[in-house]
Amino acid sequence: MEALAVRLSGLDPYVDGALRIVAFYDTLMRRRVDLPALARASAGLAECVAGIRLHGTGRAIRVAPDGREPSGPPAAASTTVPITLDDEEIGTVWLERPGTPGPLDSVLLDRLAIAAASAVERYGPASTTMADPALVELAISADSDEAARARALRLLGFAPGLPVHVLAVRARLPLDRIGSMVCPAGQVKAAPLADVGVILATGVDPARLPPGARAGMGAADSPDRSWRQARTALRFTTRRRPVVRYAELGALALLADVPPEAARDNADVAAVDRIAGNPDDLETLDAYCSTGSLRRAADLLHLHHSSIARRLEQIAKILDIDLTDPTGLMRARLALTTWRLLGS
Repeated sequence: MEALAVRLSGLDPYVDGALRIVAFYDTLMRRRVDLPALARASAGLAECVAGIRLHGTGRAIRVAPDGREPSGPPAAASTTVPITLDDEEIGTVWLERPGTPGPLDSVLLDRLAIAAASAVERYGPASTTMADPALVELAISADSDEAARARALRLLGFAPGLPVHVLAVRARLPLDRIGSMVCPAGQVKAAPLADVGVILATGVDPARLPPGARAGMGAADSPDRSWRQARTALRFTTRRRPVVRYAELGALALLADVPPEAARDNADVAAVDRIAGNPDDLETLDAYCSTGSLRRAADLLHLHHSSIARRLEQIAKILDIDLTDPTGLMRARLALTTWRLLGS
């Protein structure tokens, strides 16, 4: 191959220059350089400002021939080439050459685009927590095929074969801060999606979720199924139980599929709705259902057990359920959980 290149270069100076550019970028790719290094090398080779932009991050890397960031405002691109990965345009590379484009600028940018796509596939985009919502939605959507999902995860920076945990989050703190908290060491990406935040992470520590935030965690290996499970688990969270794993719900997860009309028509759920008008009674019922013990409920609410007993007596009359009976307690728990799901 090298002998053929030498023979061709002797026939045409343009071919000689093109072959040198190809060899230049082949060397950079063998050295596994990242996007900033590619931009610096390209600017030095072209002797003008070179730029790289990924659609997923929106951030542009612009480098002057001296290897520094250009001091002036961006000039109009003299030549532009798209960056393509798996038949999808993921970004753009360009040169800002004053005057007319050079005869080899298109060759240089073609090779830069190939090298940039290789770097993106290897390293992923810039290591920020927030990600393009469209890319995240592609990774977790049930409508995505497996090839598109794998490509989206790769562009988000997740290596093939590694498990990706999916969380559905509601919180007042910014999603990027929450993502960094629950996954301080591994790869993590976050994005708002409709009415809830999405966090994708290679590892999750639920104990690090900040106060006031709530999160549901999916259990499935596939991100799309895990996302559906995470949304369901989020509906089961409470002030006392801010993190719910779908795998821990078991048969309770079936309650999320009960039609709202059927739930509202249930006598036990309707009775809980009447109790909800009194916050103290609702808090007492919640504590008793959570602990299954009058004394533990009293300790949880910092009240005397006789006060809890009186409240539970009145609550039992409204519910028309014997709360001291195991079956009655189970009915109350199911009714309270179903009532919460109606408002989730």
